[in-house]
Amino acid sequence: MQTIVSEPTNRAPARAYTGSEKAAFFAAFERLGSVSLAAREAGIKAGAGNRWLIRAGVDPKQRGRARRAEHFRLRASGVARIVAARQVGLNIRTAIDWDQGIRHADNRRVHPDGRIVDYNKTVTALSDPHIRLNSAQLKPIHARYLSLVDREAIRDLSGTGVSIRSIAMTLRRASSTISREIIRNRQSNLDYLPYAAQRSAAGRRPRPRPAKLVGRVRLREFVQEKLRVHWSPEQICHALIKEYPNDQEMRVVPETIYQALYLQARGGLRREVQAALRTGRTRRKPHKTDQPRRPRFRDPMVMIADRPAEIEDRAVPGHWEGDLITGTLNKSAIGTLVERRTRYVMLVHLPGAHTAEAVRDGLVATIATLPAHLRGSLTWDQGSEMSAHKSFITSTDMPVYFCDPASPWQRGSNENTNGLLRQYFPKGSDLAIHGPEDLEHVAQKLNGRPRKTLGWDTPAEQFRGLLIAN
Repeated sequence: MQTIVSEPTNRAPARAYTGSEKAAFFAAFERLGSVSLAAREAGIKAGAGNRWLIRAGVDPKQRGRARRAEHFRLRASGVARIVAARQVGLNIRTAIDWDQGIRHADNRRVHPDGRIVDYNKTVTALSDPHIRLNSAQLKPIHARYLSLVDREAIRDLSGTGVSIRSIAMTLRRASSTISREIIRNRQSNLDYLPYAAQRSAAGRRPRPRPAKLVGRVRLREFVQEKLRVHWSPEQICHALIKEYPNDQEMRVVPETIYQALYLQARGGLRREVQAALRTGRTRRKPHKTDQPRRPRFRDPMVMIADRPAEIEDRAVPGHWEGDLITGTLNKSAIGTLVERRTRYVMLVHLPGAHTAEAVRDGLVATIATLPAHLRGSLTWDQGSEMSAHKSFITSTDMPVYFCDPASPWQRGSNENTNGLLRQYFPKGSDLAIHGPEDLEHVAQKLNGRPRKTLGWDTPAEQFRGLLIAN
């Protein structure tokens, strides 16, 4: 019979720990919450301490999640990082990584953008699709949507056994939002992984749908037919309701038609149909944005809101409203001035162009015929012809107030007078054929008409009274 003799090994026997060392480890772990830190303080190996905890029914990982959740709770309440790390027994370098969203795995630090930094400072890129995220997936959309940081907080808090309502209160979200997030983005093994959840949510963002006018042939043909006879998109939409009251498939909103015309990528309508729009545009005209309005003139304007109250209520005479009436293709123009209290009209002859300099010189010459007490102020719209308003003010010592954009009612007297003048200067006619005598003759006719607003006096009578009184 052959006897087998085992070869001696160089492996050292396992160290036997005393009861006092074990008690010191548990006390340190209860205070610090970290296996490695507690083992270092008790002078034992971390593996032994980890086995003791498992035999005692304590999950070290769950305790670590609770410590992470406590750290974020302290940070959210305004506690400094170094103080929060000291309270939860955390190394300050680990606390910085947690605040920056960096995860630790296999002696490597995993950044939120997918980079891996080894502890020897070498940088590589992740190949794990469960962790790596591209810039589009990491890009925040809006505060009302869950971010990657929120999803990491959900993972950490749920791992500690915290209820969904408590997680929602911590993140200041609705409990239904948290519940729906966990259900929709949970993995097949019933675990919730924040990076996988972020990637799944980003993949669901684009929801491309075929354009309505592409898939519905009858609807597209109806729209094209009406566009050819110059119907507007709004008219087409209401005609569909009247002609097909019970057919919900024959419905479209005006914006859908505009997008099919202007955005060819959406398809649905042929490009030649664009000419059927009344504007004849092939590109959409941009509307107002939230950007501040650019100044109309180089010199700052004084707006009508800053006009004194005595001008607004017509209590003081000598304040004027002005504008231009233009002829064919805006090539000729006549300046109009109306005194706000008496409705007295003065016409400005502009024989050549109606540039800013020409309008300024014509207004200065006309205002110079008035006495000083009737040179109160001038209210004008924001037309480019008044861009030389600063030099006009210097020449006449009359302040100029500008109306708001697209607000002609703020110069009501002048707008009404311009309408009356069209009886003598029809739209589409050449106004350059009228000389100064013609303008004076028309002004006398208007100033000689009795006005109901003046108690059936004429503007000439009221204005003459102002001249005599002073």
